[in-house]
Amino acid sequence: MPAWRPLRAFLGNTFYRLVPAGASGAQQSSTFQTALLAEGPERREPGALPSQGHSPGAGREYPGPAHTPLDLGMAGLNVSLCFFFATVALCEVARRASKALLPAGAYDCFAREALGMAQLGACCLELRMLAELGPWAGGFGPDLPLTLLFLLFLVHGATFDGAAANPAVSLQEFLLAEASLPHTLLKLAAQGLGVQAACTLTQLCWAWELSDLHLLQSLLAQHCSSALRTSVPHGALLEGSCAFLFHLALLRLRRSLPICRVAAVALLVTLMAYTAGPFTSAFFNPTLATAVTFHCSGHTWLEYAQVYWLGPLTGMVLAVLLYQGHLPRLFQKNLLYSQKSKYRTPRGKPAPGPGDAQRPGKAGSGRAPGRGGLGWQLWNAT
Repeated sequence: MPAWRPLRAFLGNTFYRLVPAGASGAQQSSTFQTALLAEGPERREPGALPSQGHSPGAGREYPGPAHTPLDLGMAGLNVSLCFFFATVALCEVARRASKALLPAGAYDCFAREALGMAQLGACCLELRMLAELGPWAGGFGPDLPLTLLFLLFLVHGATFDGAAANPAVSLQEFLLAEASLPHTLLKLAAQGLGVQAACTLTQLCWAWELSDLHLLQSLLAQHCSSALRTSVPHGALLEGSCAFLFHLALLRLRRSLPICRVAAVALLVTLMAYTAGPFTSAFFNPTLATAVTFHCSGHTWLEYAQVYWLGPLTGMVLAVLLYQGHLPRLFQKNLLYSQKSKYRTPRGKPAPGPGDAQRPGKAGSGRAPGRGGLGWQLWNAT
C-alpha cells in the first residue's frame, strides 16, 4: 500500500469531522491545519493512525517508520522540482514543434503566447502551493519560495522566445504601436487558453498525489483562500505600483543585453513578491490572477477586478506615459517632454550672391605651407 493512502484517509476524515459546514475557505484551511498539528505524532504510537471515533479500522497499525515533517517536506520539494523541470521541458518541446510546423504569424501571435502562459501558470500554481503549505506541512521557510521564484523567472526569460505571457504587456505593445489590434486580441485569447490549460493539468497532477503536499493541496482545492489579504484600495495601489515598476523596467531594458535584461527582471519580480506578496501575492498579471484567485471566497468579482485588473492596467499606462511622454497609438503630441530635432542644422556662412565682389582671403590662405614668409619673397625677387 502506498505510504500516502492511510494519510489520505486520516486527513479526509479529520477535515470533514472538524470543519463546520458553513465555514469560509480561510476558516476551513485554518481549522484543518490546527487539526493536523493537534493530532501530531507525539499523541499516538509510531505507525498508528489517530483516533477516528467509531469509524471502522480505527487505531489500525500500518507498517513503516513514522516520517517527520522535514522528511515529508523534502520529499514534496523533490516532487515539486521534478514538476517544474517537466513543465519547462514539455513546453519547450511543444514550442519548438509549433515553431517548425506553424506559420510565423500563427506561432508569434498564438502558439508562443499560449505555451508561455501555460508554463508560467503551472509554475505559479505549484510555487503558490509550496508557499502556502510548506511552512506548516514541510518545514520550509519564506526564503525557499523566493529563491525558486527568482530561478524560475530566469528560466522563463531564457525559454519564452519573446512571448509576453501577460495581457498588460500585450496591451503595452499595442499602445506603443508595435502590434496591431487583431494580433493583440489573438494574443489575449491565447493567454487565456494557456492559463486554463495550466490549471487543468496542474490539478490533474495534484490528483495523482505524488507527494503529501500534493495530497493536502488536492483536499484543500475546493476551499481555497483568497490571495487578497488587505483592503481593496490598498491592494489596487500595490498591484498598480508593482505593474508600474515592472513595465518601466521592461521599457528601460528593451535594448539591453538579453542576459542582463532577464536577470534584472527576475530580481525585480522577486523583490516585489517579497514586498507585496503578503498582501496581494504580487501577480500584476490580470489573466494569471483571474485563474488563480477569482474563484476563491472572501471577495466579490468586482473587488477582484479593481485590484487585479484595474491596478495593473493603470500602472502600465502610467509607465508608458512616463517613459514615452505620450501614448503613440492614441496621440503623437508629447505631453511631458519637449521634442527636439534629431538632426542639427549646420551654421555656415551664406553663399555670396552673383553681384557680390569676391573678398580676398586672409593672409597665407591658399598658399602652400612654408611659402608665405619673408625669405620666400626675397628669393623670388632675385
